[in-house]
Amino acid sequence: MGSDLSAAASTNVRTLREHPPSSYSLKIHNFSQFEKSTVSSDHKYKSRIFSSGGYNWRLIIYPQGNGKDNGSGYISMYVEIESESLMVLTPPTEVFAEIRFFVYNKKENKYRTIQDIEVKRFNALKTVWGLQQILPCDTFSNPENGYIFEGGQCEFGVDVIVSLPLTNWEVLSYTEKFSDSKFSWAIKNFSELKENVQTSKSFSMGGKKWFLKLYPKGDSRADGKCLSIFLCLADCDKPKPDEKIFVQANFRVLDPRGSNHFQRQFNYWYNEQHLGGGWIQFLSLPELRKVYFDKEDTLKVEIEFKAVSATKYSPII
Repeated sequence: MGSDLSAAASTNVRTLREHPPSSYSLKIHNFSQFEKSTVSSDHKYKSRIFSSGGYNWRLIIYPQGNGKDNGSGYISMYVEIESESLMVLTPPTEVFAEIRFFVYNKKENKYRTIQDIEVKRFNALKTVWGLQQILPCDTFSNPENGYIFEGGQCEFGVDVIVSLPLTNWEVLSYTEKFSDSKFSWAIKNFSELKENVQTSKSFSMGGKKWFLKLYPKGDSRADGKCLSIFLCLADCDKPKPDEKIFVQANFRVLDPRGSNHFQRQFNYWYNEQHLGGGWIQFLSLPELRKVYFDKEDTLKVEIEFKAVSATKYSPII
């Protein structure tokens, strides 16, 4: 019924805790008589049916150990799924569950908890899982140890935590290789621009549509002293609620007379409320006029993408 001893020794976690079992508790008022009553039932006791995770179960206790599973001389505990619970679907269901057994210790006023950390698979061929060596019988039966108290009382319990099929997940990936990672934009007659904001044509990168937004004299927060520039996500690719998109890129104002380009690295998470990221004060206007206009009063800006994230997820909101 249980796993072999070498496996059990490596996967069992034993602790003490105050909180009682959540799935099922079996309190016995006369353990000595309880032992005798199991002689006629293969030395085991099966509890009443209880429900956990939408399935029906029973707690099984061998008060003198399950000799057929190398448990002689120990308290052995198992949990069994009712066969009818497996027949709800066609083909028959497989159920995965974490199992945690409890033995109450009155002296400590806590529950000794034994858990096999491996998730167990229950199906039509394997309806029972458990641990054959919970506690040595002589340790359990000695009232001085606290497991037997008040004239033979004791308590066993189990938590059955059913692992439901995975329905909530996300897969985050990054595009780092692009057929053309750069988008360039030339703004002509820059010094004569009347509009406060300039918008580039849209372009695709990392499966999304983007555009640049530039304020020649700075946006309202730049006090007319700096160039403001932003990378904006097109409305057609606006993130859904709780969705986000990461972009890593380099913004540049190109030097028309050489390679002394002005560059800043950009790292930004876009979401439903934040569709544009960039700099209010990207470059001072005096330096811009001094270095970065060509003879035709054209300013060239460029963005080079390094990474764009994409997320697949379920459920789709």
